[in-house]
Amino acid sequence: MGRMHTPGKGISQSSLPYRRSVPTWLKLTSEDVKEQIFKLAKKGLTPSQIGVILRDSHGVAQVRHVTGNKILRILKAQGLASTIPEDLYCLIKKAVSIRKHLERNRKDKDGKFRLILVESRIHRLARYYKSKKVLPPVWKYESSTASTLVS
Repeated sequence: MGRMHTPGKGISQSSLPYRRSVPTWLKLTSEDVKEQIFKLAKKGLTPSQIGVILRDSHGVAQVRHVTGNKILRILKAQGLASTIPEDLYCLIKKAVSIRKHLERNRKDKDGKFRLILVESRIHRLARYYKSKKVLPPVWKYESSTASTLVS
């Protein structure tokens, strides 16, 4: 499947290890990993940032293989998960920064076009999350209140 707003058809991605078992050299237990996740989440990091830190600093390739659950599910069980999903949050953050740029640079026609594309992705993703009952049915993206969502 191609990309939404670009002509690319790239399928490049990293591959997961074939074996799902925990490596023998990993000394962290499931409880240790969960404690690290809670500590990093309380600092305000997103689940993907937590995964990168655990991979790079602690040698945990896949949290799911060690703990039996994904990072977001662990955070939801503790009540530390964000109210809006991470991908939607990043798109809203990008739209806010583009809108801020357009306030300073009124003649930027390409920036205005890219804002329209980003906001259409926000609406599409919001429609998906409403159907999956992740967002409440009355949730609506409004550009005027978007900056309060990401601050």
